[in-house]
Amino acid sequence: MTSLTSPNHKYHIEEGRYSIQHMKRKGITAMPRPHSHDLTELYYLMQGERVYFVDDRVITVHKGELILIPGRELHSTASSEVAEFERILINYDPALLPPSLRNEAIWFQDRGYRLFKLTLREQDEAESLMNRILEECRLQRSYYETSVITLFTELMILLQRSENISQAGGTRHPLHHLVTDVATYIREHYREALTLEETANNFYISPSYLSRVFHRLTGFHFREYIVHVRVREAERLLAGSAGKIQEIASAVGFEHLSHFNKTFKKSTGLTPLQYRKEARSHPSRKVKTDFYHQ
Repeated sequence: MTSLTSPNHKYHIEEGRYSIQHMKRKGITAMPRPHSHDLTELYYLMQGERVYFVDDRVITVHKGELILIPGRELHSTASSEVAEFERILINYDPALLPPSLRNEAIWFQDRGYRLFKLTLREQDEAESLMNRILEECRLQRSYYETSVITLFTELMILLQRSENISQAGGTRHPLHHLVTDVATYIREHYREALTLEETANNFYISPSYLSRVFHRLTGFHFREYIVHVRVREAERLLAGSAGKIQEIASAVGFEHLSHFNKTFKKSTGLTPLQYRKEARSHPSRKVKTDFYHQ
């Protein structure tokens, strides 16, 4: 049984380019599906633990830690053994920040997330800033949106000055290592005809057990994750090479072009040709797709 305690209202400002929500939950919870969105995600855990699957890794986020996820990065969250948690979630358009804080490279260094392990002093400062942002949103006094962005800028400066940063993320459960290893194995062998049974044998576990724990921690069914990895690699090749569609389909593990076209369109909302056209028209930004929002 899951119970939701207040406050949990989600505030939106700047025409939806910034939102913040404070939430407490009790009980086992998980996202029904992995998802992505255009805005950058900032997730600060005030109490408890949460398990993230992002950048093909299972990451345990603990009390006092903060995880950043760039826009369009597919991710999901689920409960750990500690079912109760309290968090503050912010989604934002980086363009709202001063120019010196907008560049994704200073935050993610070509990775799909950034985990900050804040000191006790930094936790106090971060929570104070976020509580002031929530208060501004709740009261909506004159110039409150400007005040919110100013306070948020202070928070991001605090993160840039923090020295306690961990890319890997701590974990206390061997299952998290197992699922991360399986995801890595799929990334290395996605061109092959992977099956659940053969993969489970490689890790000396039963197929049913692998299927169950992989879905619980990632939000993906086993076969579904293989498709995700193949489509993501196809996106990279479509945007960065002149290879024919048939050649790219074969390179990422699809035997038949028709199956590739259908799967790619279902996953992204675009045909491979449409995706390539969009990517070449806007080479400096990511193509907006509907991946796993259907």
